[in-house]
Amino acid sequence: MRTGKSVRKVWYKHMWVYIAGGILLFLATYLIIQGIRCSAAVEAGRERLSTYGAKTATLSYGNMSYVDKGEGEAILSVHGIFGGFDQAYDTCKDFSSDYRIIAPSRFGYLGSDVLGDGTPAEQATAYVELLDELGIDKVYLLATSAGGSVAIRFALDYPERTNGLILYCSAMPYKEKPKSFPEYAGPPAFLCNDFAMFLISPLFEPIMGMESSTIYSMLPVSDRKKGIILDASVTNLDMAKNFDNYSIESLQVPTLVFHAKDDKLANYEDTINAINRFPNCTFIPFETGGHLMTGHSEEIKKAVSEFE
Repeated sequence: MRTGKSVRKVWYKHMWVYIAGGILLFLATYLIIQGIRCSAAVEAGRERLSTYGAKTATLSYGNMSYVDKGEGEAILSVHGIFGGFDQAYDTCKDFSSDYRIIAPSRFGYLGSDVLGDGTPAEQATAYVELLDELGIDKVYLLATSAGGSVAIRFALDYPERTNGLILYCSAMPYKEKPKSFPEYAGPPAFLCNDFAMFLISPLFEPIMGMESSTIYSMLPVSDRKKGIILDASVTNLDMAKNFDNYSIESLQVPTLVFHAKDDKLANYEDTINAINRFPNCTFIPFETGGHLMTGHSEEIKKAVSEFE
């Protein structure tokens, strides 16, 4: 005959089995539902990309996808990480009524091949080749986030092709040569896929200061993975690794810098520390707005239109 104590032990054992089974069932159901939602979002993302009317230029080393819209003086939009021609164009679409917007996918992103090691210098060279293909002599460079290294490199190497440099919550050069720097500066490779990024998108707000819905402009991540890893392993490290090659004080073009103090991805203090290195610079800070400088489109548009 079982005692009351042994009955309770059996009951507790069964209870934990049921609880564990319930948790596993919940997790499995949640992952299945999220997988279905992610698959639908990826398909919608690909449909969204098809609306940009992107073209492909066949350059000496391979293909570069780009959007070319508007008329007037040209702005070459240099997008950040998790970008492509879509992010590049969307950053500048408010200027499309007054400027010709050239919005390429950088190396490894959305239909663009990689030249050599994919360094910022090689990306700048590829941009020159694209501009030659399009018959454009000079451009304003507008760079966001990780695109800052490439735009600064372009302005240093090709001042004769540059009307001005606009840095928009961008990576910035160091004030002085760093004693050390990481070997990789970006999301780990295992996160650079559609499902993983979709799952962690609810964390975008506390970690990056962006709404979770931002994921829908990043999908499909799988089509951007090569560029993301290239940025993390090469582009984002270049201004530290090759500090002596970034003679910011020798820039021959005017610079316009925007940055929000509450930006969680591009450190505002890094901009403050670097701003005096730019010889002809206008700096416009914002108290709020985050990495996307939300709520300041009119002020930014006005400042860009007055920039010379």
